[in-house]
Amino acid sequence: MAPPKVLMVGTGEYTTGYVGGAASGSDKKVGVVGLTLFDLRRRGKVGDLSMVGVSGRKFPGIREHLHKNISLVYNNLDTSFTSYPADDQTDPDAYKPAIDALPAGSAITIFTPDPTHFPIALYAIERGIHVLVTKPAVKHLDQHLALLAAARQRNVFVFVEHHKRFDPAYSDARAKAQSLGDFNYFYSYMSQPKSQLATFSAWAGRESDISYYLNSHHVDVCESMVPEYTPVRVTASASTGTAVDLGCVPETEDTITLLVEWKHKTKPGKVATGVYTASWTAPQKAGVHSNQYFHYMAANGEIRINQAKRGYDVTGDDAGLNWINPFYMRYAPDDEGNFSGQTGYGYISFEKFIDAVTALNEGRVTLDDLDARPIPTLKNTIATTAILHAGRISLDEKRPVEILSADGHWELK
Repeated sequence: MAPPKVLMVGTGEYTTGYVGGAASGSDKKVGVVGLTLFDLRRRGKVGDLSMVGVSGRKFPGIREHLHKNISLVYNNLDTSFTSYPADDQTDPDAYKPAIDALPAGSAITIFTPDPTHFPIALYAIERGIHVLVTKPAVKHLDQHLALLAAARQRNVFVFVEHHKRFDPAYSDARAKAQSLGDFNYFYSYMSQPKSQLATFSAWAGRESDISYYLNSHHVDVCESMVPEYTPVRVTASASTGTAVDLGCVPETEDTITLLVEWKHKTKPGKVATGVYTASWTAPQKAGVHSNQYFHYMAANGEIRINQAKRGYDVTGDDAGLNWINPFYMRYAPDDEGNFSGQTGYGYISFEKFIDAVTALNEGRVTLDDLDARPIPTLKNTIATTAILHAGRISLDEKRPVEILSADGHWELK
C-alpha cells in the first residue's frame, strides 16, 4: 500500500517557521511540521505533501524560506508541496478543497488557531481522512466528544500532538510513577517570553488563552501518569496587566493557574491535587524559549523534572547565555548533510502518528489497539480537554466547575 498523502493545515511558525515575512525569532526558525514531513517523505513514510492557509500570497515567501533554510542546509531535501489557495487569493475556507483533493486514508495536520480545530477536523473525519491536531484538540468538551464519535463511526484515527509525552525524561517519569503508589500532588509551570504575544497577536486573548496553549502540555502529562484517577473539580485564577500593556486586548490573561481535584476511580477517599501554571509574559532573555518543569508526589515517593536546562548552554556576544534543547528538535545536519533530528521528541510525535495511520490503513491495528497504547488519542485525552474547558469557565464565571464522568459520559457543571 502506498504511504499516506498528507495535507498541512496552517502555514505559521510551527509548520514553516515563517512569521511576518521572515524566519521566526523563536527556537522554531525552520518550523517543525514541514521539516519533519519533508524528511518522512525522504524516508518513504509519507507520499505527496500539500499545505493550506488563509492567504495564498504568503506561499512565494514560504517557498523561498524553506528552500534557503531547509533544502540548502539539508543536502537538497525536497521541500515541494501543493498549495491552497492560489498565490493571488485569500480564502478562509481553502482547507475544504484541499481536503477534498485527498483520497480516503490520507492524513492532515492542523496547526491553526484553537477555535478552528473542530470544524477542520470534523470536515476531514467525515471524508475518511486521519487527523493530527495540535493541542488543545478543541476548546470545548462537547466538541471533543463529538470528534471522538465521528472518528469511531468512520474508523478514522485522531491524534492530539501532545509531544511532551515523548520527551524521554517525561516518558521515563510516567513509567516510574507507576511504582510510587497512589497519586497525591502535582505542580507544573510552563512559560514563554513576552515576544510570543507578538507572534500570536492575531488570536491571543481573543480566541484562546495561555492555559489552552501551554497548560495543555502538563495537564496531559499528568493525566497520562495517573490513569486510575479522574478530575472532578477545577478552580482557575489569572494574573493580568502585562499583556494588555503590550497591546493585547483587555481580556488577555498573563498567567493562568488551574487548581484541580482528582479522585481515584475505585478507591473512595483517595484524593489528589494538581496545580498547573502557564504564562506568556516571561522575560525576553531568560536563556530558554520555554521554561518547563513539574513536581509529582505520590504515597511512596516523588519525581522532579526541570526540562528548561538540559545541561547544554551556548553563550554568544549578541545573544548572551542560552540553554539549548536538542532533545525536542535537533536541527544540525548529520555527517552526510541530511537532517538528523529523527530522535527528537517533536519529530517522534509525528512519526508515531504516521506509523499508526499506515498500520490502520493496512488493517494491522484497530482504533481499540491504538487507544490501549500510552499515546494521545482522542479517547486518551478527554480529561485534559475537560480540565482546560472547566478552567476557562471558572475564569469567566468566577466559580469552581465540577467535572462529571461515568460510563464514558462526561459533562461540566
